[in-house]
Amino acid sequence: MIAPDSTSGPAPGSAELYRPFRSRRGRRVALVIGVAEFALLTAIALSLPEPFTWLEKGQVLLIAAAVAAVLWRLGEVRAFPSASGLVVHNLIRTTRLEWAQIVAVRLGGGSPWVMLDLDDGDTVAVMAIQRADAEVGQKEAQRLATLVALNSRTARDD
Repeated sequence: MIAPDSTSGPAPGSAELYRPFRSRRGRRVALVIGVAEFALLTAIALSLPEPFTWLEKGQVLLIAAAVAAVLWRLGEVRAFPSASGLVVHNLIRTTRLEWAQIVAVRLGGGSPWVMLDLDDGDTVAVMAIQRADAEVGQKEAQRLATLVALNSRTARDD
């Protein structure tokens, strides 16, 4: 479990604390591979010899576009914090959470990204904060834990 960072960093309520979460390394890798894959398969499709029809070449282009779209979507994972909660855009699913629903923020234990433990016993992955981002990923996980701690306080602070 990630402990909130109460020693330094942005002041509670500051715009810096509420900036969106985005993977750095994962985004770069997905976009570079997507562009390279699309260019390579397009070149292959257009250079196929005569026995291949334009329909078959088009199918290769369609596969190239589908793979590039998945890689683009992988590069676009993000999470948007606000005063009311967290909106997590993962590869396929978008999840809206209120701060009170989030019990713990975890990075590690074999998971490549942050996992949120929810009050109903469920977990939600936040693919925008990745262990592959090393120290930056750890700091972003601490920033998220700080947001959870600041926004889920109650009068009793339980």
